[in-house]
Amino acid sequence: MPVASEKNPAPAPRITSIDALRGFVMFTMIFVNDLAGAPRSVVPDWMAHFSDRHKHGSGMTFVDLVFPAFLFIVGMSIPFALGGRLNKGEPVWKIFGHVAARTLALLAIGILMVNGESPADASPGWSPELWGYLMFLSAIFAFCAITPPVTAPGAKKFWKIFNLCLRAAGFAGMIYCAFTFQGENGRHIITLSPFAIRTEWYGILGIIGWSYLFAAIVYLAFRNQRTALLGCLTLLLCLYPADKKSFFDGFWLNNIFGIGEIGAHTSIVVAGILLASVLVTADTAAIWARTRFALLLAAGCAAAALLLNGLYGISKNNATPSWCLWSCAITAALWLVFYFVTDVRPVKFIARPLGIAGQNVLLAYLFSEMLPSPFGLIHFNDPPGLAWYVFRCAAWAFLLLWLTAGLNRLGFRLRI
Repeated sequence: MPVASEKNPAPAPRITSIDALRGFVMFTMIFVNDLAGAPRSVVPDWMAHFSDRHKHGSGMTFVDLVFPAFLFIVGMSIPFALGGRLNKGEPVWKIFGHVAARTLALLAIGILMVNGESPADASPGWSPELWGYLMFLSAIFAFCAITPPVTAPGAKKFWKIFNLCLRAAGFAGMIYCAFTFQGENGRHIITLSPFAIRTEWYGILGIIGWSYLFAAIVYLAFRNQRTALLGCLTLLLCLYPADKKSFFDGFWLNNIFGIGEIGAHTSIVVAGILLASVLVTADTAAIWARTRFALLLAAGCAAAALLLNGLYGISKNNATPSWCLWSCAITAALWLVFYFVTDVRPVKFIARPLGIAGQNVLLAYLFSEMLPSPFGLIHFNDPPGLAWYVFRCAAWAFLLLWLTAGLNRLGFRLRI
């Protein structure tokens, strides 16, 4: 029987707290995105992005924590996903190919979403709204996998061919959307002469893609060696002040993405890997060992955030080191709470629904961006109070997660 170690983690069962935290964060993401459409006079400052209510200054609200919390969870999933492949003997080059393919998929969807936010004439003969629906549906079909829980004998071949056809149609739709898009001043997403891809920024999914790529490289290099992971986290944060001091000016990679900001975002993912490492190694199998590590990580990140606050402040839009560290500290502490109520002493009415909701979140996110909230069709002569908007946004988030959970049970999943 193989012995688990930091270098060779033993196969670990699915950790419900990671799924539950992911489901909770996705619920909150849909909630705050929908709430952003409410009248400014109704929504208090603490329920909006700090930068939306303060042109200057340093700070963050719980809304500014949603995106970095998701990055942190991406990191927590890496030791299970990539570590599982390594345990099966899959070569590193093949795993890296898988990572690169996922990165390209996230970048492709992210670029389409960003360019399609305000198209003037998305496609000849198509309304911008119709182009948007086609783009989202194409992205969903391109990366979907349908595996019904109960199939007739010999049906596996049918579903395999059906999945291939659906994916091919999805990729064709994405390519069509990319080449036919026409925005303000006739701008296009892709031009062939000269070849160029319009990327003012990569969108939420694109940032996740880049951060995942570099964090995965860190993991493949150092596995679950926590000292090395902590060192990489620190070095990634150091890229931010180096970038601010123009250290990377003229470097070709800086023309593709902002090295300082991507480094900061990647540090959050690596922090998630660092915390998850205690879940897959034998020396930290005890509840107290995991609890102590999570508390120390949260406290260390909080202390570092306080020390660095005076340099660049706390800013989500600028991905400052202090914002990254506060996000890591709070998310690590939040995971610890979920760990006790879903893994140590499971509270079923918390663990089960959030655990299910956290297993198909990309589909939920794409649905939330594609579909208008049905509650928005309800109009009032006088603007209702905050309670109505809280109810509306929470109900919409619940409905979307319920829909994706139902599709997940039917065997419809996104696999990137």
